[in-house]
Amino acid sequence: MMNGIKYMNQRKNFEQYKRILRFLAAMFLVAAQTVVFAFCWYSYFNQELRKPYENKGNLLMIAVYVVLLLVFLAAFGGLKIGYMKKGNIILSQILSIVAMHVIVLTLILLISGKLYRLTRLATVTFAMTLADIVLAVVFIHIFHVLYYRLFPPRKMLLVYQDRPPEPLMQKMYARRDKYNICEHVNIELGMDKIRELILKYDGVILCDIHARKRNNLLKFCYQYGIRAYTTPKISDIILKSAEILPLFDTPLFLSRNQGLSFEQKLIKRVMDVVISAVLLVIASPFMLLTAIAVKACDGGPVIFSQERVTVDGRRFRVYKFRSMIVNAEKDGVAVLASQHDSRITPVGKVIRATRLDELPQLYNILRGDMSLVGPRPERPEIMKKYEESIPEFSYRLKVKAGLTGYAQVYGKYNTTAYDKLKMDLMYIENYSLLMDLKLLFMTVKVMFMKESTEGLSKEQLDELISKEHVK
Repeated sequence: MMNGIKYMNQRKNFEQYKRILRFLAAMFLVAAQTVVFAFCWYSYFNQELRKPYENKGNLLMIAVYVVLLLVFLAAFGGLKIGYMKKGNIILSQILSIVAMHVIVLTLILLISGKLYRLTRLATVTFAMTLADIVLAVVFIHIFHVLYYRLFPPRKMLLVYQDRPPEPLMQKMYARRDKYNICEHVNIELGMDKIRELILKYDGVILCDIHARKRNNLLKFCYQYGIRAYTTPKISDIILKSAEILPLFDTPLFLSRNQGLSFEQKLIKRVMDVVISAVLLVIASPFMLLTAIAVKACDGGPVIFSQERVTVDGRRFRVYKFRSMIVNAEKDGVAVLASQHDSRITPVGKVIRATRLDELPQLYNILRGDMSLVGPRPERPEIMKKYEESIPEFSYRLKVKAGLTGYAQVYGKYNTTAYDKLKMDLMYIENYSLLMDLKLLFMTVKVMFMKESTEGLSKEQLDELISKEHVK
């Protein structure tokens, strides 16, 4: 055991530099992109103003650029270099750069008043965008190669109890660059043997272990400074957001369990109305083209409506552009979309992949049936089926259903119902306006990620039908 403790201390001393290195890498990339902008500003943009800025004005514009760039990078996750997958980081960087430079071009056109110079300014902006993207792609690729040579994947032990560990292991295998699950054992092996095993690894994953033994292992890991990953129970998510009451000399956690406060609901509703109205105006050309494409595909109806469930179990009709054949559910029985579903039309494949089929729900938001951000609304039949195996599934009805949500951004279409419930509860219990704004930004990014729109596999559909996917 002493050798294990000595190894852990050496590992911790080495690990402390990882965050510093990731931070320096992110700041270097921001600095490099700022240099590109500064060059374009001094060489081109500033010369287009009616009265070119002097030193302080130039520095102010560069400072504004840095601040806005950091905001976009934080919103899209572009600063998590070395933490997220390389492709994910590159996509985040591209979205941040494009969004930032659209704003730059718009501001310069407004400040200069030279709309007739749009072609030249757009050309310079495009060149600046391309340079930044190339810089980001090359730097991130080189950094990731060097980073993972310096910091190889952590050697992990997975401890499980009743539920099979394979689903979680498959998910973590997708990040072999960070995690190497060397061994998995059942808790029935014995607590003493498991403690000895833990000391041989860089960390431990506690997968759905009953509270008493899980807490025992957590305290052991805390004592020896060992990294522990734990799959939360629903009660853990509720407790995590509890408020600390310093009224007595005995600590108390308060869980209000009432969903959003009146003030939060009011702010959220105002944001829903304003943003959905603006988005309807912006999206109207795309909605018209989508409607024409759906109608031309097979001559069927353009809009598809379906009964869904929202806050407090209230039912409403959700509107979408039709992406499946007419009468896709002939017998009226709810059937979730699967991978390579033959019912999806050629146009439907495109609008589902790009999320264009969801745009009519902006009308639902204006009406107050839905919110921009919240748990996705389920069909009453599906809700009932889920609740037979997951009685807590109705907990997600403490807030309005949403066009997008925590589970849509961080999960997939084929994420299990139990995991989606956990993510929805994490959103409800930790709600903030800032979280809503971040999830809206991240939704734009998710639209470009294929795995987020994957249908359910045959195994998952069979699992849902048999009602044995969660106990």
